[in-house]
Amino acid sequence: MSGRNAWKTSAFSVVEQMWAPLWSRPMRPERWCSQQSCARQTSTNTLHPLRMGPVSVPGGTRQSPINIQWRDSVYDPRLKPLRVSYDAVSCLYAWNTGYLFQVEFDDVTEASGISGGPLENHYRLKQFHFHWGAVNEGGSEHTVDGHAYPAELHLVHWNSVKYQNYKEAVVGENGLAVIGVFLKLGAHHQMLQSLVDILPETKHKDARAAMGPFDPSSLLPACQDYWTYAGSLTTPPLTESVTWIIQKEPVEVAPSQLSAFRTLLFSALGEEEKMMVNNYRPLQPLMNRKVWASFQTTNEGTRSLRR
Repeated sequence: MSGRNAWKTSAFSVVEQMWAPLWSRPMRPERWCSQQSCARQTSTNTLHPLRMGPVSVPGGTRQSPINIQWRDSVYDPRLKPLRVSYDAVSCLYAWNTGYLFQVEFDDVTEASGISGGPLENHYRLKQFHFHWGAVNEGGSEHTVDGHAYPAELHLVHWNSVKYQNYKEAVVGENGLAVIGVFLKLGAHHQMLQSLVDILPETKHKDARAAMGPFDPSSLLPACQDYWTYAGSLTTPPLTESVTWIIQKEPVEVAPSQLSAFRTLLFSALGEEEKMMVNNYRPLQPLMNRKVWASFQTTNEGTRSLRR
């Protein structure tokens, strides 16, 4: 435990050094997309205490997040369903990183991880976290045909076949695999509620909350269809080591459940309070990458987003 906690502390100090007061954030995000790049238009600014710096990594060619264009994604019949196996007992604790609400897992064994799909190796689960907006019109990091969801869940895994630990995998080729799940407003999500219930304990930066067993596969959609592409972390060090696996179908959460995340703060106890909202990175250019789909792509997808 002490070794992993020391890594978390040092890693997040890098975050604080690299992303000092933050990019401006729109209170009502609007997005435009061209074939070359995608970006948000900004109107009202929201300050963030950690995130400021270049929109892209100099020389970076596979940065994330991106706008997924349904009709341009390429069906690959070789993409099989992802194999997901999580051990609920490996869940350790939840905490407020000062940028995200994050849940950590014990990754010293193969107990929790994924394989199959676009992956050649087994990847161990390290943590999962959420991104969300100040309003329901936006908050997801990825978009689909320019459509932003209110929030996005990321489950972060590292390649335990090629690398000794998460720290090595972060900077290594094919080091990480991240499952992205869109959240949309709808029915109450029973399993998410167990996380919502502990949010008050993690209101301030660095606050932690003990957790009992929790199986994050309960947060995945029933549909196994996904897009996949080669990308990067969306938080520092922004390394281009990530195989992204974006679930096609969103999961529904109640408006009150999503609103509960907005009660968290970027600030530590005793500091000026800053609401934890709009903690997403701007869209990055696709450049010469392909987005692959595990399903036959049709125009039906675009229409369903607007229903």
